[in-house]
Amino acid sequence: MKKIALFVFNGDPVCFIHLLLNGMDMKEKGMDGRIIVEGAATALLPRLAEPANPLHKLWEKAKSMGIVEGVCKGCAHKMGTVDEAANQGLTLLGDMSGHPAMSRYIEAGFEIISF
Repeated sequence: MKKIALFVFNGDPVCFIHLLLNGMDMKEKGMDGRIIVEGAATALLPRLAEPANPLHKLWEKAKSMGIVEGVCKGCAHKMGTVDEAANQGLTLLGDMSGHPAMSRYIEAGFEIISF
């Protein structure tokens, strides 16, 4: 099975929609695609929770599909979204000085794609 770790750093909603669509497409095609929310993208969390937000339904679908691995702990702290991550039941990832280590995914056989 193909394994892809999708790291999203970019906080642009137009970029984020492509992340979600690709992650869902991979899952639907039998791949192990995982989304890791990093950097400026962690600031999107409160807006993604708003039902009126155009990305809300896609975000909720991605979470329900089990493809959202988690959120960078250090970046969520910096962006002030740690509480929102907890409210959404998201895992805080921080095995590399408070940030998720790409090496862990590479060692587990994942390819890395960053957005």
